[in-house]
Amino acid sequence: MKFLYTNEKNIAESNNAAMLIFAINNNRLEAQKKISGLHIAIMAITAGVCVANIYYNQPILKDIARSFNINETKAGLIPVLTQAGYGLGLFFITPLGDKIPRKKLIFMLQLLLIAVLLCITFTTTIYGLYITSFLLGMVSVSAQVLLPMAAALDKENRGKNVSIVFTGVLIGILAARVVSGYIAHWLGWRYVYGISAGLVLTVALLTWFVLPTIAVEFKGNYGQLLRSTFLQVKRFPLLRRTALIGAFIFGAFCSFWTTLTFFLSGNPFYYHADTIGLFGILAIGGALLAPVFGKLADKGHTTRSQVITISLMIAGVFLMQVFPYNIIALIMVVLLLDVGVQATQITNIAIIYTLDETAHSRINTVYMTTYFLGGALGTYAGVKSWHIGGWQMVGWQLLVWSLIALVFTFKKEKVLSTQ
Repeated sequence: MKFLYTNEKNIAESNNAAMLIFAINNNRLEAQKKISGLHIAIMAITAGVCVANIYYNQPILKDIARSFNINETKAGLIPVLTQAGYGLGLFFITPLGDKIPRKKLIFMLQLLLIAVLLCITFTTTIYGLYITSFLLGMVSVSAQVLLPMAAALDKENRGKNVSIVFTGVLIGILAARVVSGYIAHWLGWRYVYGISAGLVLTVALLTWFVLPTIAVEFKGNYGQLLRSTFLQVKRFPLLRRTALIGAFIFGAFCSFWTTLTFFLSGNPFYYHADTIGLFGILAIGGALLAPVFGKLADKGHTTRSQVITISLMIAGVFLMQVFPYNIIALIMVVLLLDVGVQATQITNIAIIYTLDETAHSRINTVYMTTYFLGGALGTYAGVKSWHIGGWQMVGWQLLVWSLIALVFTFKKEKVLSTQ
C-alpha cells in the first residue's frame, strides 16, 4: 500500500510538472498569437516618449544656463550626466528584462521616470538639476527593455517589429529637440519636463493595460544575471566590435548636437531655442532614410553597409569644416551625420539580435551600455572642444571619432570571416 501511495504521489508530481511546462509554453504561444500591429505601435510610441527625456536638454541649455546664472561649460554637464546615468541604467537595470517580466519592469521604470521629471520641473538649484538629470538618465532605459521584448514576441517577424520599435526610438531622440525648443521658447524650459511627465503617464497606462505578458527565461539571482551579462562580452567577439563601433559613432552624434546649440545661438546666427529645435525635423527625415541601409544588413552585407554609412558621416564633417557659416551646407551636414549614425545603428542592432535569442536583454545591455557611454564621452569631448577651439575644433574631434569607428568596422570584417 505504501508503495502504491508513493508511486501515485510521484505520478501526480510528474503530471503537475508537465502541466506547469505546458502552461508556460501555452502562455508564450498565446502571447505570440495576441501580438498585433497595435501592440508594436504602442511599443514604438512608448520607446520614443521615454527615450526623448534624455535629449530634451540639448536645445535648451542656453535657457537653463540663464535660469541658473551659469556659463556654457557648466550647463554642458547636464547632458553629460544624463547620458552617463543612462549608460549605468542600461548596465544595472536592463538585464533584468531576462529575469523580471518585461511589461512589469517597464511599468515600474515609467513610474520612477514620472517622479524624477516632476522633481526636475520644480528644482531650484543647479546641483539639484545635476542630480535629477543623472537619475533621469538611469530610469529612462525602458526603451531598451522594449526592444528585446519586441524581438521575443514574434520570432517570424522579429526584424520587422524591432525595426519599427527602433524607429520610434530614433524619432523620439530627434523630435525631442524640436519639442523642447518650442516649449522652452513659449512657456519656459521647466514646462518641457512637466509636460513630459504627463506623456510618460499616458504611455505607462497603455503599457500596463494593453501590452501582453510573457514568461522570463533566466532563473538565477541578480548577481548571476550581471555575471552572465559580462559573459556575453567574452562569448561574442562580434558583439565587442559592434559595441565599439556604436560607441564611437554615437559619441560623434552627441558631440555634434550638443555643440550645435552653442554654435547656432551665437554669432552670426543668434537663433532662439525654437529655431534650433527645427533642425531636429531635418534629422527625423534622415532617420526615415536610414532603414534603406538596413536592407544590406538583412542580406548579410553588414560591413559594406557600415563602411557606406560611416563614410557619409565623414563627408558631413568635411562639409562642416569647409563651409562652417553656410546654412545650406549646415543642413546637409545634419542630414549626412544623422543618416550615417542612425543607419549604422540599425545595422548594429540587426547584428546583435542574431547572436543568442535566449539572452537578448543581456546582449542588448552590453551593446547599449557601451553605446551610450560613448555618447556621454562624446558630449563631454564636444563641450571641451567648443571651449578650447570653437566650431572648428568640434569638427576635428568629430572626424577623429568617425575614423576610429571606420577602423573598427574593417577589424570586424576580419572577425566575421573567421567565425
